[in-house]
Amino acid sequence: MNNTLKALAAALLLAACGAKESSTPPPAPQPITEQAVGHYCTMNLAEHNGPKAQIFLNGKPDKPVWFSTIKQMFGYTKLPEEPKGINIIYVTDMGKVADWNTPNADNAWIDAKKAYYVIETGFVGGMGSEDALPFADKAQAEQFAKEKGGKVVGFDEMPEAYIFK
Repeated sequence: MNNTLKALAAALLLAACGAKESSTPPPAPQPITEQAVGHYCTMNLAEHNGPKAQIFLNGKPDKPVWFSTIKQMFGYTKLPEEPKGINIIYVTDMGKVADWNTPNADNAWIDAKKAYYVIETGFVGGMGSEDALPFADKAQAEQFAKEKGGKVVGFDEMPEAYIFK
């Protein structure tokens, strides 16, 4: 076999391996328990109001990194010193939460990259500062922003100035 065919065969083999890895479903969101402790604050998430987040790193499907606020989760994804091997991120869908002071997110987790975030509302989240509010339904997010103020952004549109404010 000549070198060109060997290189092509190797490339196809590597591509096939990569396709197999990406077809593995991500870990399911975990319920908030007493062991769910915020990455930065080291406090139990159940003690905080507002939306929460959990990040699963590659190779750690049973141990999410927990966040007391949505802004903390975004900060984690932006800071250079934090791990970058992120498998999936889940956030609380505030459109499904009945009591925003004590949201039970166990049945309201959504993929953070598919969520719509209402920012600049003045909503004070789990750590006593303004936080973003995630919604699965864009119409719900827009309605909330219309009624309470603020603007709607997607995951990739979240302004760094807002995250680190």
